[in-house]
Amino acid sequence: MAKQTITVIKGDGIGPSIIDSALEILKAAGCDFDYEFVDAGLAALEKTGELLPQETIDTIARNKITLKGPLTTPVGEGFTSINVTLRKKFGLYANVRPVKSFAGTKARYDDIDIITIRENTQGMYSGLGQVVSEDGNEAEAMSKITREGAEKIVTFAYELAVREGRKKVTAVHKANILKSTSGLFLKVAREVAERYPQIESTEMIVDATCMKLVMTPDEFDVIVTTNLFGDILSDLCAGLVGGLGMAPGANISEDAAIFEAVHGSAPDIAGKNLANPTSVILASIQMLEHLGMGDTAERIRSAVADVIKSGDRTTRDLGGSHGTTDFTQAVIERL
Repeated sequence: MAKQTITVIKGDGIGPSIIDSALEILKAAGCDFDYEFVDAGLAALEKTGELLPQETIDTIARNKITLKGPLTTPVGEGFTSINVTLRKKFGLYANVRPVKSFAGTKARYDDIDIITIRENTQGMYSGLGQVVSEDGNEAEAMSKITREGAEKIVTFAYELAVREGRKKVTAVHKANILKSTSGLFLKVAREVAERYPQIESTEMIVDATCMKLVMTPDEFDVIVTTNLFGDILSDLCAGLVGGLGMAPGANISEDAAIFEAVHGSAPDIAGKNLANPTSVILASIQMLEHLGMGDTAERIRSAVADVIKSGDRTTRDLGGSHGTTDFTQAVIERL
């Protein structure tokens, strides 16, 4: 069997150091991958004049699996979000954001285990009909939901629930007010739910979901929702387990899968060996699970959990005083 080649985008700011951490841990865990390194973001802009060079796009397409550090899109007109561009280019319709409690963090709860599945290409973020009037006094944006898009994302959520032994899927909506778009999403979610009688299906209005996630998060298992709501809820869920530094993300389609840290590039601490690499390590664990390497994924997760719980060489945001390289070494020693 041919070796799996992974496209690696180290990213901007702290990206290179935390990606190096993840790659060292994968190697120590016995993963025998080939890696192709390409640029995107500010690193690419400096070298090529483009945020997302064609070579990077071609490499992602060829290898199908990508591990990505945080990227910076410059502020200002003329620069489109790199992440949005990648989603459109590869039809990455499913954004998968798992959060899991780790003992030893400053999180409010110790038993969180929730996966948010966010539709990634439609809704308010589809980029349709964004208009500002000439006098600057009115602005419009259009939200578009299709039956096909809703069916794909809800089916993806149920298939993931079945595959991972999950018990419950909650469809989150605002169909009481947004009767057309959110209404269609909910209608399709109910239809798909009927095909999975072994999974408990519930539905919840988005504002009630926000409240219940804060008050009784153990009610939730898998959440599936539209683009805007998913963007907000997935970060809320990250807050339940200690913040974006503890939360990975994956963007998945039939043709490609990109696994990433979901936090920013933190230029203020770049190059100082201070960054917590947990988010991108967890993203690499998601990648292993996607590749059917669940045993290796679990070994790495257990090692990370033990480092955080024991406080052995943890970074400042986890209450320790150590840096990226020390934290990485502590994980490797437990593999």
